Amino acid sequence: MVDQKKFALFLATPDSEFVKKAYGGYHNVFVETFGDEGEQWDSFRVVEGEFPDEKDLEKYDGFVISGSSHDSFENDEWILKLCEIVKKLDEMKKKVLGICFGHQIIARVRGGTVGRARKGPELTLGKITIVKDAITPGSYFGDEIPDSISIIKLHQDEVLVLPEGAKVLAYSDKYEVEMFSIEDHLFCIQGHPEYNKEILFEIVDRVLRLGFIKQEMADVAKASMDNKGADRKLLETICKNFLKGRVPAN
Repeated sequence: MVDQKKFALFLATPDSEFVKKAYGGYHNVFVETFGDEGEQWDSFRVVEGEFPDEKDLEKYDGFVISGSSHDSFENDEWILKLCEIVKKLDEMKKKVLGICFGHQIIARVRGGTVGRARKGPELTLGKITIVKDAITPGSYFGDEIPDSISIIKLHQDEVLVLPEGAKVLAYSDKYEVEMFSIEDHLFCIQGHPEYNKEILFEIVDRVLRLGFIKQEMADVAKASMDNKGADRKLLETICKNFLKGRVPAN
């Protein structure tokens, strides 16, 4: 009998009313994107101070750190605790997938610098350019490495200085570090592979209502998805292959 694979999801954001109503919470959004049948996925609401016991980290095959409206460079108690846990996972060589805030947290823990995005915030469907030379064919990207990937992006911070030993896997016109990896166990993406058009539009409407963005930015964000979509299937496959140590058969 094959051992059941276990994964832990560190939720650095509370569920919005919309996500609760439409999906039953972010836990389900992530599991639907990265999970496979027969696996166990446990969520920890790290933003509310909920963490696994350190002695339980060993039992998980992989970890996912979500995005957040909090700044990854702040020193709130829960953020420092998350950094501590990530440091431990890094020492254990556990697979960790960092998304947006999670991508920045991993860079911070490994000695990189994170801060406000130099070219301003982003709220859009955007294209990131893949650094093909940095990716080994037959790795979790498969043999057919794409030139670029469309991904939903929603952030105001960025990785300013990469940690030592990190490889940039993708960049864009506005940001030098859209995706990076460290050794075989840390994989980080600035965009949101788990987001779809409905989630993006609801966030746009919400931040507009709260006065965080102007109408013009909201319109541009929604227009970016006119007759276009993110490469969700491709992103999902890459992330799953990484988390599960799979080399895709082509």
